Amino acid sequence: MADNYLENRYEEVFGQGSAKSHQKHINSIDSLIAKNRSYRGYKKDYIVRPEMMERIVAVNTKIPSGRNQQVLRFKIVTKETGAEKVLKNIHLGGALPELHLPFAGTEPEAFVIICSTTAENKIVDIDLGISMQSMLLKAVEMGLNGIIICAFNKEEIKREFSLPYEPLAIVAIGKGDEKIEMVSISESDSHAYYRKDGIHYVPKVKYEDLVI
Repeated sequence: MADNYLENRYEEVFGQGSAKSHQKHINSIDSLIAKNRSYRGYKKDYIVRPEMMERIVAVNTKIPSGRNQQVLRFKIVTKETGAEKVLKNIHLGGALPELHLPFAGTEPEAFVIICSTTAENKIVDIDLGISMQSMLLKAVEMGLNGIIICAFNKEEIKREFSLPYEPLAIVAIGKGDEKIEMVSISESDSHAYYRKDGIHYVPKVKYEDLVI
């Protein structure tokens, strides 16, 4: 399934309606999820401003939290406040090590470092997943893209930004500069993402194989 399949279908079905109705369907949860892919390359001429990052992080004031503990804390980093320090301590494209992603000149320059005020446990990890997905969906709604980064040097990130808490994950945000498509697979097929002819393919197990 092409990454923009749902958007194109909404355009076909709802394109004759009012602008307000059309926009509502374009930003439906199905459309946002379909566009929420992991981008490892970004447009350098697009600057993600601090206020844009603040809007993305602000979704955390509304999302669910296990036992309502709300233990996650967030450090916003942009080009002006230390993006280069994050870049030298993260690793992208683990399934494609030969490509050394991101390519020079396509690095992300805006990040959210996510920490926890308590020791990591099952509930904190559930909250972390909800938080990261919610922030990425907000980014997509704003016309941006992102990626979740768990492969990074935690000690260096904590030291570089004088963080009072242990960093759990990093979310990069920017204007994606890649062509990404989803492909339907059976549960027994390889789940590894791959690239061919400049397109990044993301295998997704078909519905019939997901349901017990």
